[in-house]
Amino acid sequence: MSRLADLAVLGTLEVGPPRLTARSLTVPYRISGRVSGEQATELRFRYHEDVFAPEDPSDRNLAAFLGAQLALNYGLFADRIVLRGLFDAADRSFLEVHLENTSREITANKLYSGHNVFLRPPADTLVPEVLERYSRATLVFPDATDAAPRTEVRSGSAFPAPVAVLASGGKDSLLTQGLLEELGCDVHALFVNESGRHWLTALEGWRHLSATRPDRTARVWTDCDRVFNWFNRRLPFIRPDFQRVRADHYPLRLWTVAIFLTAVLPLVRVRGLERIFVGDEFDTTRIETLRWPGGELQHYDGVYDQSRFFDTVFTSWYATKGWDLHQSSILRPLTELAIQLGLASRYPALLRAQVSCHAATVRGDRVVPCGRCEKCRRIIGCLVAGGADPLLAGYPPDVVDRCLEALAVRPMNQDPETSAHLRWLLQTRGRLGPTTLPTGPHPVALEPRFDPLCCPPDWLPEPMRAPVVALLD
Repeated sequence: MSRLADLAVLGTLEVGPPRLTARSLTVPYRISGRVSGEQATELRFRYHEDVFAPEDPSDRNLAAFLGAQLALNYGLFADRIVLRGLFDAADRSFLEVHLENTSREITANKLYSGHNVFLRPPADTLVPEVLERYSRATLVFPDATDAAPRTEVRSGSAFPAPVAVLASGGKDSLLTQGLLEELGCDVHALFVNESGRHWLTALEGWRHLSATRPDRTARVWTDCDRVFNWFNRRLPFIRPDFQRVRADHYPLRLWTVAIFLTAVLPLVRVRGLERIFVGDEFDTTRIETLRWPGGELQHYDGVYDQSRFFDTVFTSWYATKGWDLHQSSILRPLTELAIQLGLASRYPALLRAQVSCHAATVRGDRVVPCGRCEKCRRIIGCLVAGGADPLLAGYPPDVVDRCLEALAVRPMNQDPETSAHLRWLLQTRGRLGPTTLPTGPHPVALEPRFDPLCCPPDWLPEPMRAPVVALLD
């Protein structure tokens, strides 16, 4: 049996200093590993418009902060993480807190869960431990500054206002786009174009929005997915065939949305946008406890970067930069079922651009979902339950029938009330076979709901709260 300390194979991880041009950012990543020796790669971001002034301290600060996010996934496996670049006190505090938080999340949800198919010895037989600190790595900031580089951005008090949506091509960001436009906002859809196949998930949404809203749609290209794979190949406890394993999760990483979010911040800033919206729903703010004989570990169920806490800490960090920017999700009171049916009923053109599958493929000139994963089953179930045609979202009838059969016998990754209500709706339409899974009406699954943990009533700033609630009702 092994312990977390046995996984510390990276030695020193050194990040930066970042190299800037007006339209690009390159961040060196180097490891001096106990197993693999010294190796290096680069994390890159490319923009299609000028977003950086390379000599401006505030731009260099933002670039360093962006470039450091990916490293927070490796605090369990390194002795030191050296972050080179212009980091002020607020940056350092943010990175310290989220290095430890991410290490706890990975420990609970990837290493102690017993369900990670990507692990091999010694990581698959770890002895759970209660530790005062889960991150092994110490953060080192050789170029730290006491002076906070500040960016003057206009106030975000007015509504409607020019706003950003962190766009992904999925139902959440597309419904967010539609609702904000209906509210009269000047909405900029900002995509992150990963270099690998994951971009297929966003491609239909990008094509539609860039064709219909060309001045308000932008993207940043990054190879962060390749850098994640580079790390996987240098961690001996990850299966070497990890890229061929079919699973609904990644081998280790749980601090991913922050990379995408910070990647679009240069666009948010240069375009003078006043709010940034992410597409997160009611049940992505969770606090769970993993228990074992003699100990327990509290965690956020692997979705901290989709929680309202994530929005709050980033909004606070923006304020330290003199940036009056608020981050939130207008979908926070809604369930997945309500979101999917809202998109289908209100914005059919956006529904046709939806791809909510991380194993999507190209068929002809269209990207289509795989139709086999758990997420595809949920999406099909939601659409059929609401009387919408799944073919509009790329699901042919044979795939629909197969997924509906599976929904009768396999549980869904949804909150219990929503799952039961979805099955009940399918039953009332005669589309669900015999099932022993919980089934019954739960009207709350289709209503906005508020909760002190998941979505407090004041989750949005005052100027826009009332119009958003009225629209969601």
